[in-house]
Amino acid sequence: MSHETARRVLETEARALAMLRDSLGAEFGAAVDKMAACSGRIVVTGMGKSGLVGHKISATLASTGSPSLFLHPAEAFHGDLGMVKPQDVVLALSNSGETEEIVRLVPFLKRIGATVVAATNSASSTLASMADIHITVPVEEEGCPLNLAPMASTTAQLALGDALAAELMERNRFQPEDFAQLHPGGKLGKRFMRVGELMHAGGAVPRVAPGALMRDVIFEISAKKLGLAVVAEENGTILGIITDGDMRRLLEKHGGALLERKAADCANRSPLTIAAGALAAEALRLMEEKKITALLVPDEQRRIQGVIHLHDLWRLQLL
Repeated sequence: MSHETARRVLETEARALAMLRDSLGAEFGAAVDKMAACSGRIVVTGMGKSGLVGHKISATLASTGSPSLFLHPAEAFHGDLGMVKPQDVVLALSNSGETEEIVRLVPFLKRIGATVVAATNSASSTLASMADIHITVPVEEEGCPLNLAPMASTTAQLALGDALAAELMERNRFQPEDFAQLHPGGKLGKRFMRVGELMHAGGAVPRVAPGALMRDVIFEISAKKLGLAVVAEENGTILGIITDGDMRRLLEKHGGALLERKAADCANRSPLTIAAGALAAEALRLMEEKKITALLVPDEQRRIQGVIHLHDLWRLQLL
């Protein structure tokens, strides 16, 4: 099969996107200015297929740093109009610009004091004439074999929403860290988690005094289950670290006499550390590079704050 119909639809939609790209001008810039300066939310509204596109545009805006909500134009007349505030900017989607529910809604939006940005295929449409700002979304044909079902028009609307969101991200200097804050459950959010959010702290830190006997060190390592003990002064200053591996090597060297030695005499005085503000991904990289399973987390005075373990990062599925 040649799939000529499918190819024709895609070609039609590609032309619509090219036309939209080439048509962006002062009106688009004015809409971005209004949205960037908006102290409220960007309210997206649309009916039917445009409404479905509007849901996605609103979700994209919200997830990229521009507070947004979707307003169903029919439900607006039954109480949902209360979601709109004077400081909001409303993005109204209608290919024809004559969608009854949207046209009817605009006067009420303007009475509230919201700014209305319309996106239609016709600058001479009713909706375009009522809006504060109009963006033309030029579409010559839908791509549908009957030229009836919204295809190219909804593709262009969706692309317009992405274009607006991208411009606003740049205006707002939206960074990957900001994206991660809004997506804490996603893969990117996990990548941008900080060591301080994951480390074992307080009583969970395996810690012994410099004068503690090695028999007590063994007990502390076993009790806290992190495979190490931090040797620290009373004020928390780190003197060194004793790991499971260190313990085996020391037993081979000293035998049973090791149990009566002091922690300060057996500690590794140059333990690897990482700052609490470092990325979890950086902690993982360092552990892999040094072939170790844990890092100490000190404060600026080298006092122990916590311990981050490889298993904590495995749980994040960063590997």
